[in-house]
Parts: sequence; structure tokens; C-alpha cells
Amino acid sequence: MKAGQIEAAEASEQQPPAQGLKKWMSIVDFVLRIVAAIGTLGSAIAMATTNETLPFFTQFLQFKAQYNDIQSFTFFVIANGVVCGYLVLSIPLSIFHVKRPAMTITRIILIIFDTAMITLLTAGGSAAAAIVYLAHNGNSSANWFAICQQFNSFCERTTGSLIGSFGATIAMMLLIILSAVVISRP
Repeated sequence: MKAGQIEAAEASEQQPPAQGLKKWMSIVDFVLRIVAAIGTLGSAIAMATTNETLPFFTQFLQFKAQYNDIQSFTFFVIANGVVCGYLVLSIPLSIFHVKRPAMTITRIILIIFDTAMITLLTAGGSAAAAIVYLAHNGNSSANWFAICQQFNSFCERTTGSLIGSFGATIAMMLLIILSAVVISRP
């Protein structure tokens, strides 16, 4: 064997298999953080730019639907924005875990903050989902009419925004599970 091959073989033998698995899981953690950040950013932008105007008889009398008319949608945009900001700020720490997969204290810190952020993201998504459900179906007991027949574009954008947010929620769930598995490995 050549000297370079011997050094490479020794280096691979020095790194235990658990470290290789932790490094792979750290890479998956990094990718999931980017996916969740994109999902929350896209959801916040899609919801914040949602509005539709319908003319009623004349151009002077119009009905308008905007996201900020409903406080649940405003909370949804703020929650997604905060979680996106957190995810972007946590990416350097995730890169650090790729280089040093054995660090556990920083992973514990990330799990704590990830759990808080997934709670905020779920609360915002659930509040907005309730309003979107009412917009699609209405509530005959409360005399609330479904508005999606009139404001079709508004409803499509809000529904798409919810899909992105709940996709980010799933990615964050996987982040927490992945971090817990890495911490529990020897």
C-alpha cells in the first residue's frame, strides 16, 4: 500500500461508525432547516400579499378581502416570520454540527428552541386553518357564509400558504426527532 492510502485507511478507522452516522444526521438536519425556512418564508410572503377586490354594481362600491382584515392571518404571518428568522439564525449552528457531530450541549439547546418554534408555528397555522375552513364552508348556525365562491383567488392563496406552513411544521418535527436520536446515540 502507498503512504497516502495507509493514512486514509487509518483516518477512516479512527472515526467510529457512530460518528459517521451522526455526521450524516447532521447533514440531514441542515437540509431540513433550509427546507423549513423556505416553507415558512414562502407561507409568510404568500399570506402577506393576499388580497382580492370584487366590484359590486359600480366601481365605487367594492368588496375587498385582505389578510390583515383578520387577526388570525396576521398572527400567522408573524409566527411564520419569527420561525423563519430563527431557522436562518440556527443554520450556522447546524453547519457547526456537521463539522463536529459529537457536540451534544448545542443540540440540546437547539431542541429546546425548536420545540418552542414548532409550538408557535403550529399555533399560527391552526388559527389560520380555522379561518380558512370557515371561508370555504361557512357556518350556518352562526349565519356565517362561505366567501370562497366570491373570493376564489384569496382562498386559494391562503390555502396554499397553509400547506407550506404545515409542511414546515412536519420538517421541524423531523428536526426534533433527529436531534433526539443523535443525542441518544453513544
